[in-house]
Amino acid sequence: MVNEISMQIGSILGPVLMILSSSEYLNFKIWKDVAPTVVALNGLVLVICGLIIVRFHNFWDPNWTLIITILGWLIFLAGVFRLFVPNAKQAKKSTFSTIFLLILFMIGAFISYKSYIN
Repeated sequence: MVNEISMQIGSILGPVLMILSSSEYLNFKIWKDVAPTVVALNGLVLVICGLIIVRFHNFWDPNWTLIITILGWLIFLAGVFRLFVPNAKQAKKSTFSTIFLLILFMIGAFISYKSYIN
């Protein structure tokens, strides 16, 4: 059974993933020469967002809402990584990064569909 919190978080997370992946693809060049302080700030935002999702949606039910929980943990871990290793080389535009962003977009579209339509 899908609960209200899954619908609420999904209705925010889905469109954010779609917007984020689209804007990253269209503006990939901005990550070419980024300062470590910006990376660390981005990490802080990711840690906070990931913790909020995990705190309110740590459900491991075998249905579509599991995607929200997994994304929450991945967002949190990505933020921790960016905080501890802000000098790490940023991803370059490649076939892999394009496919990764496309998958994120499709996950966002799926979560949006389930949250708004179903």
